[in-house]
Amino acid sequence: MKRRNIMSLFFIFLIFISGCISPQINLISNPKDPLQEFSLSGKGNDKILLLTINGVISNKTEEKFFLDKPGMVQEVMAHLQKAADDPSIKSVVLKVNSPGGSVTASDIIYHELKRFKEKTGKKVIVLMMDIAASGGYYVSLPSDYIMAHPTTVTGSIGVIFLRPNVAKILDKFGINVAATKSGENKDMGSPFRQPTIEEDRLFQKYTDDMAKRFFGLVATHRKISKEQMDVVKTARIFLADEAKSLGLIDQIGYIDDAIKKAAELSSIPSDSNVIVYRRSRYNNDNAYNEAVSFTDGKSPNLINEAFGSVIPDFEPGLYYMWHP
Repeated sequence: MKRRNIMSLFFIFLIFISGCISPQINLISNPKDPLQEFSLSGKGNDKILLLTINGVISNKTEEKFFLDKPGMVQEVMAHLQKAADDPSIKSVVLKVNSPGGSVTASDIIYHELKRFKEKTGKKVIVLMMDIAASGGYYVSLPSDYIMAHPTTVTGSIGVIFLRPNVAKILDKFGINVAATKSGENKDMGSPFRQPTIEEDRLFQKYTDDMAKRFFGLVATHRKISKEQMDVVKTARIFLADEAKSLGLIDQIGYIDDAIKKAAELSSIPSDSNVIVYRRSRYNNDNAYNEAVSFTDGKSPNLINEAFGSVIPDFEPGLYYMWHP
């Protein structure tokens, strides 16, 4: 009897987390499900693909409800490969809503978008959402046109080197962590001791070198003046009006404006078919749906949602990221 009660409670829990008011959404989708094409609006044979980059830019997989969600780099690549194979897709509207992320993941997405354009000749238009800062701006650079909402926060063009240090806490409790090393700098960046002057100099050099790459790409893609670049190099954030005056974006607008610009740059009708690739079907789907992967539409992990922004899951390293 006790076992039956437990099973009943478990079944009720499954119904709750699946969203009992939305039975059309599966509780658990197979991560091997292929991307499917769904039309959001428009008509005709010419297509505009809507692709979303949402959240911290990383190639790490995420575990949600016992399933591994594909990393962002993998997911973006899957979309681009499918779009490259469809000659009816003439352009891509890339919605970016990200504070940035790891240097390497940001650079890979930048590279793949650039290669996609060169290989296919398709146009890419970026629409910035709430935040498109640091790595969120970095991945936008290969596009043919950058648009931001009136309320977008962008900029923060630079690098931050995050590394924990608990040396003072250990000292307070009289705890020491010994390290036997083969070279002077083998434990460089150790959280258990303060860095040396030479190590601080090297950390700054690595950070500056990565920043120079970022600045160089901005100068290549945006053709802004030296005076404008001096402001950009402060790594501060900008609202949409300021970003436009500095040449970081081309226009302020909304999703309809971005779709219209995509059609214009691709020389196709303004009411062309706007599509998305998803792994699950959504009733009443539209361009503001941020879902991109097989766990989309599932109830969030409440613990992660509550504490994720307070205790970010960052490994030590270099980041193109706005991290206030």
